[in-house]
Amino acid sequence: MKQLAWLFKWLLKAAIFFTLFAFALNNQGDVTVHFFFGTRWTAPMVLVVLITFAAGVAIGVLGMVPRWWRHRRAAKYARNQAASALATMAAETDKTPTPPPHGL
Repeated sequence: MKQLAWLFKWLLKAAIFFTLFAFALNNQGDVTVHFFFGTRWTAPMVLVVLITFAAGVAIGVLGMVPRWWRHRRAAKYARNQAASALATMAAETDKTPTPPPHGL
C-alpha cells in the first residue's frame, strides 16, 4: 500500500510537470508589458507569468512574516510559562516534611 501511494505521488508530480511544460511550449509568443511613462518590456509569455507568480509568492511570504514572529514569540512565552510552572510543582513535591522533635 505504501508503494502504491509513493507511485501515485510521483505520477501526480509528473502530470503536473508535463502540464506546465506543455503550457510553456504553447505560450512561447512574445508579450509586451507596459510600465509607467511609456516604458515597456517585451518577453516570452511564460517568463512574464513565471515572474508574476514568483513575485506573488514573495509578497505573500513577506506579508506573513509578522504573524509568524508573533506566533513564535507567543509559543516561546507559553513554553517558558509551562516550564516554570512545572519547576515550581516539582520543587513543592520534593519537600519532605521534617519529623517533629521528640526531645530525645
